[in-house]
Amino acid sequence: MKDTDQGDVRAEDAFDVERMHAWLTGRLEGLTGPAPDVVQFTGGASNLTYQLSYPHLGTELILRRPPAGRKAGSAHDMAREYRIQQALKPAFPLVPTVRALCQDPSVIGADFYVMDKVPGLILRGRLPRGVNLTPGGARALSEAFVDTLAELHRIDPATAGLADLGRGEGYVRRQVEGWTRRYAQARTWNTPGFRRVTAWLADHQPDDVALCVVHNDWRLDNLVLDEKTLQVTGVLDWELATLGDPLMDLGSAMAYWVQADDGRMARAMRRQPSHLPGMLTRAELVERYCDATGLSAANWRFYEVFGLFRLAVIAQQIYYRYYHKQTRNQAFRNLWMAVTYLDHRCRSVIRRTGGS
Repeated sequence: MKDTDQGDVRAEDAFDVERMHAWLTGRLEGLTGPAPDVVQFTGGASNLTYQLSYPHLGTELILRRPPAGRKAGSAHDMAREYRIQQALKPAFPLVPTVRALCQDPSVIGADFYVMDKVPGLILRGRLPRGVNLTPGGARALSEAFVDTLAELHRIDPATAGLADLGRGEGYVRRQVEGWTRRYAQARTWNTPGFRRVTAWLADHQPDDVALCVVHNDWRLDNLVLDEKTLQVTGVLDWELATLGDPLMDLGSAMAYWVQADDGRMARAMRRQPSHLPGMLTRAELVERYCDATGLSAANWRFYEVFGLFRLAVIAQQIYYRYYHKQTRNQAFRNLWMAVTYLDHRCRSVIRRTGGS
């Protein structure tokens, strides 16, 4: 991965590199010599990601571990994330190759796993220096973004050995109830109650349209691209993957997709270059996805509101950690403003549907 969001390891996220290296050398054949150079990927806001560089071997690996502080429910389960990728890889080659899982807290103080580095480019809020994206290239990239999601959703979970990954029917209901509960648990005094939004979601939820492997964090900055063609070469961050409703996955992805004509606050929150000339709009992405999968977007407003609310909960959970001084990362300082904006945006969508 070629990522401009790399830097020194933050003090609060540091670990014993020598101890980790000793553990890893006993499990990866050919990993010899001194401990690696370590840098941290600073773009993520959930699990922590590090690059382990072994110059004498010409090898670069990726280490994933959970953050310190409050964790929501079963979130940050390294063993689950590791095993999902291990099982899914044969059916969906864009999954990284995982190499070793450590569940001994004496090594670095938390579970972690190590995987191969996927070579390529990751696009975040601004294009890296030297990368130019024409309108035609932007359109092709946005098409690949949604086509690859449709490809994932077409995988048979049983064939991939993931039939027991989720809890079966009732996914939509569980998601609405679960995210409503998580927000209540993470709410701080300076953020809205979302009572109108959660009541509307509870009253308007459709039945599950299908049960498939869902990624649950589908964003451009979780895709690795070929540096020359910008074709998708890898998909990262399988922490939240499960068996679920594919339109819920699409709704969550669209919550991150900021268009050029969105308002100022939405543009300030943008984390991917989805605003560039040529990029498909949210409506065009939804239409293309439905054409590829044969699913109907008749109830799309529900999935749109759910995606925005879910994004608000994620932001609030991160802000909770900052508010209670469980992290010093200043990037999280103003997330309460994003949560407030997302409440307003949810209610705006509800009003457009004639909801009450």
